[in-house]
Amino acid sequence: MKLGRLLARLVIGGMFIGHGTQKLRGWFGGPGIEGTTGMMDSLGLAPARGNAYAAALSETLGGTGIALGAFTPAAATSLIATMTTAIRTVHWKNGFWTSEGGYEFNLTIIAALLLIVDGGPGPLSVDGALGIEESGAGTALLALAAGVVGSTVTLAAAKAAYAKAAAATPAPVPDR
Repeated sequence: MKLGRLLARLVIGGMFIGHGTQKLRGWFGGPGIEGTTGMMDSLGLAPARGNAYAAALSETLGGTGIALGAFTPAAATSLIATMTTAIRTVHWKNGFWTSEGGYEFNLTIIAALLLIVDGGPGPLSVDGALGIEESGAGTALLALAAGVVGSTVTLAAAKAAYAKAAAATPAPVPDR
């Protein structure tokens, strides 16, 4: 299954590169960093610009790592954290099905990333070429746990920063 793993990595990694560059550069019809900043602000994630860059770079660089099979568990962890955050902030309230704006797609991508980590990126990868391929159920579970913890810490910090900024903003004075 050397070819299957390579194709899975290229498709999944390429998809994330596309999504990341939509957020970062506005490519492929994306919002660019300004639109992504606005989205982060609307989600109550402060600092919005910093969170926009974090999401865009996580997807772009994590996708590149998956596509190349380079530092695969770390790349997958980054993407799992991003997908977990998307589920928590955008999709959870809409239920499971993607047709209703739910988290079905995000969960499927997390499962695919776990399969890649569990099976390893394969010999047609940077990790394979360097002899540093880490794989197996334990590595996949560690990537999942680290991604969920990363999402949790990021969201807690972003929500706290948003609350602090909101508390520091003076209330508007009503016209009389």
